[in-house]
Amino acid sequence: MPSHPHFSGQTPSEWVTRFTALCAPGAEILDFASGAGRHARWLAGQGFSVLAADRDPAALAELAEVQGVHTLCADLEQGPWPWVAASFDAVVVTRYLFRPKLAELAALLRPGGVLIYETFMLGNERFGKPSNPDFLLRPDELFDWARSWGSVLAFEQGELTAPAPAMIQRICAVRADTSSRLP
Repeated sequence: MPSHPHFSGQTPSEWVTRFTALCAPGAEILDFASGAGRHARWLAGQGFSVLAADRDPAALAELAEVQGVHTLCADLEQGPWPWVAASFDAVVVTRYLFRPKLAELAALLRPGGVLIYETFMLGNERFGKPSNPDFLLRPDELFDWARSWGSVLAFEQGELTAPAPAMIQRICAVRADTSSRLP
């Protein structure tokens, strides 16, 4: 997916930093479709064990020396699925959507595991890329999907104005309702 000013730079998403507070120290976290690893770097800096997965070997190479980060170069859409169910304490996904793998993505969470997801939704085409509906969530799409397998702790959707205009949808959900505590 093309770069977008809302997700530019190395600063982690406030949504991600807020909800990783639900993860236990040392938790195993998958940064799915990590790109150059802005979240993988931050998560490792917080003491988490991070697996950054992406199809771009050049982007993953930038993480080679980051302590606490392991990388996996894999085609996350067409290639063989590289994990078994219940592999991670948390899964972080930002700026990425491939609907055919959503069920497998949720299955990666261990009981009590946390999903932190943030990406673009319909309406973003007014602001530029992405504009293809295949890469834009429909209203309430993450909420409806997460309710089918877990408990939704927080959900937001709508227009953000800073750092650049974007239509965003984001969710934090857990595999089992182990806590209703919000960070």
